[in-house]
Formats: sequence, C-alpha cells, structure tokens
Amino acid sequence: MDFAWLNALVVSAGWIAFGYLLGCVRPLTFTRIFKGSLVVEEKDGKNKKNLKEPLEIERLADLLDDFKMVLVVRNDLKMGKGKIAAQCSHATLGLYKKLLHRAPKALNRWEMCAQPKVVVKIESEEDMLVLQERAKSLKLPTHITIDAGRTQIAPNSRTVMAIMGPADVVDEVTGGLKLL
Repeated sequence: MDFAWLNALVVSAGWIAFGYLLGCVRPLTFTRIFKGSLVVEEKDGKNKKNLKEPLEIERLADLLDDFKMVLVVRNDLKMGKGKIAAQCSHATLGLYKKLLHRAPKALNRWEMCAQPKVVVKIESEEDMLVLQERAKSLKLPTHITIDAGRTQIAPNSRTVMAIMGPADVVDEVTGGLKLL
C-alpha cells in the first residue's frame, strides 16, 4: 500500500506548525510588565526604556476571545476608492503602532482571530469625534488618520478612525453604522 500522501500530509503539517511558531517569536526584543509600566529590553539586557502604562484593552485580551478592528470612513469627503484604501491602511498601521508596546497581548489576540477588519461609513467629522469619545469612554484604543492634503482632499482632514477591541464592545460603538 502506498502511503506517500500520508507522509506529504504529515510533513506539510509540520512545516505549517514550524512557520506559525517562527511568526510568534519576537527575536530582537521581549516585553514585560514592571511596576505598572511596560519595559522593553533588547536580548542582551541593554537599552531598557520605560514606555507609557499598558492600556485597559491589554487586560481584556486575557478575558475575552473575539477581537476585531473597525475602520470608520468619513463619507462626506467623497474620497475615491484608492484614497479610501490608502487612508484605511494608514489608520490600521497607526493603531497597530500605538498598541505594539502598550498592548501586545491585545494585538496578539486580534492576530489570533485572523485580524478581522470591518469598514463602515460615517457622515461627518463631528460624528466621528463623538464616536471616538464613546470608544474612549469604553476604554477602547482609537487612531484617527489626518490627511496631508496632497491629492483629493483638504490638508489636515480627519479621514478614517480605527478602533480595536473585543468584538462585543466595539459593536457597542460602531454597531449602528452602515458598511461602506
């Protein structure tokens, strides 16, 4: 009997597991909580630097499973599809960078959920700012992208807001908005 397919399956599964483990390891730095603030050290123990205190979302990552990111796009700016894509990318990266050292468990939880992203629309800057205050009151991290104004829209326009957190809590903020 030929079991070559079984060997191929076992080898493939091994490589997938190996790749996953490599992706989970941060080779250059590690993080730890020390007296309420996050400390980042290089592997040799040099170059310690204290960062701001971890965000509340970091504690929620231990308790809740489903995390997602919602991108709230201003519909009144009438941005083209490419512009919207670029602004959503800026917002995603901006929030990611904000959370990288202040909430690594939350980012990991979001990544383990397959990095879900939902894009919704809102009708004005004022409505977006009200939504941001609602998110902040629920201790959800946000990032608003501000455009440089070199192409389609006026300089310093707030274009997209990214919100990340437990799906149920994010839905309390953005659940009433329509998909873009």
